[in-house]
Amino acid sequence: MRRWERYWQKKLKKYLIGLDNGGTSVKAAVFDLDGRLLAKAGQFTENITPKPGYVERDMEKLWRANCSCVKTAVEKSGVSPGDVAGIAVCGHGKGLYAWGRNEEPAYHGISSTDGRAWKYPLKWKEEEVWQEIYPQICQELMACQQVSLLAWLKEHEPKVYEDIRWVFSVKDYIRYRLTGEAYSEMTDVSGSGLMDIRRAEFDEEMLVKLGIGEVYGKLAPVRCSCDLCGTLTAKAAALTGLMEGTPVAGGMFDIDACAIASDIVSPDNICTIAGTWSINEYISRTPVTDGSAAMNSLYAIPGYYLIEECSATSSGNLEWFAGQCMRDLVSEKDGAVYSAVNKMVSDIRADECEVYFLPFLYGSNAHPLGKGSFVGLTTYHTRAHLLRAVFEGVAYSHKKHIDRLLASRDTPKVVRMAGGAVKSRVWVQMFADVLGMPVETVEADELGALGCAMAAAVAAGIYADYTEAARHMVHINEKILPVSGHTAIYKKKYQKYLAIQDALDGIWDRFEV
Repeated sequence: MRRWERYWQKKLKKYLIGLDNGGTSVKAAVFDLDGRLLAKAGQFTENITPKPGYVERDMEKLWRANCSCVKTAVEKSGVSPGDVAGIAVCGHGKGLYAWGRNEEPAYHGISSTDGRAWKYPLKWKEEEVWQEIYPQICQELMACQQVSLLAWLKEHEPKVYEDIRWVFSVKDYIRYRLTGEAYSEMTDVSGSGLMDIRRAEFDEEMLVKLGIGEVYGKLAPVRCSCDLCGTLTAKAAALTGLMEGTPVAGGMFDIDACAIASDIVSPDNICTIAGTWSINEYISRTPVTDGSAAMNSLYAIPGYYLIEECSATSSGNLEWFAGQCMRDLVSEKDGAVYSAVNKMVSDIRADECEVYFLPFLYGSNAHPLGKGSFVGLTTYHTRAHLLRAVFEGVAYSHKKHIDRLLASRDTPKVVRMAGGAVKSRVWVQMFADVLGMPVETVEADELGALGCAMAAAVAAGIYADYTEAARHMVHINEKILPVSGHTAIYKKKYQKYLAIQDALDGIWDRFEV
């Protein structure tokens, strides 16, 4: 049989599953090898907030939600479990999902929007520990990273800290439950503050300097996103409805998955992801260490670094606003946020709204304790003005990050945009106008899951690498061009946004976490 005949015979019979674990939901999707979505299933997952600034999750419930979503998606697709070529998991970065020595969760999962460990990055800077290890980690340290959360556990929950067997990100935890094999996939762990990313290795001496040297023995072996990292156990197969022995790929940080699914396979373009987090990124052969970018991590494609600017300041702010202020228009059952708000935002011109919103409900890119704020309200303003302010504030926060990225590279020809905000054509146009650059979105409902499916395809040997997988599985939508008149208006408003942000910066230390 000729090579192309074998390829098509295999292609007609095989399907791929991507599992996406976000900060508030789990989604499973079934794809064919052209990247066509056959079926999907999702569940919202409850966040536990025992104190202000704490965001936790029940790890067992999270595992069961993953299994349920996979089983439902496969059943809806009509695909035979025997025709699934592989599965991979992506998930929110940062956070901590610690597995205990008794083969149970050591603690609740801690989400990436948790702020309890905010003092540790400041402490490490004051003591010049961060400055000493920066050439190895090549990133700012953040309260939600594993390094900070482990330091917090050591100080505040020493018994939990001692009990930890494996330090996991959310997707490494789910993959462990699928396979029974423990690995630290490099896109996630390289953004944890625990790794020497230049050598792609853990460094015990560096962890000792951070005061958590005991963690070295709790770190699982490092693997790549498209490595085969085990197969489904009999127990996991029974819960998911898949076949025992189904290959499981390493998977990746969800922002890598969205970038891979956006055809970011070269340094040419920038990708912006407007989800719970504002993620802004491009890839480079070398890390950027001149201070113009906050985060460098290892990309899903070996040989590249992911240059990242991020904060929890994106479209999650709209979800909160809709849930609190628009229950009469937005059904909690169907979650049709964008269909309810697009017209309201469009009915008010940019130059008619002098209300400004700092999108700091879940975190800030201005001050560690920054809070969400509306500024400029009068009795004239309506709910529609507030909505437009939320849309604009999120776009301005992304622009602040992207401007920092552009300090270390040429202006791209296009910005690839992903995340929940791409469901709104109004918001995508606003991003193009605020950034003053063309924006392209990807023809995919579940971008993170698609990136996982591409990893599974490479791990299964269906495609040689991500470049080949992208040629078959990624489909780009039309280009949205900026409107020059709008860009000029937003340029002036953006300067006011920054001035408001700077003016409030001095008061946040007076607030509790």
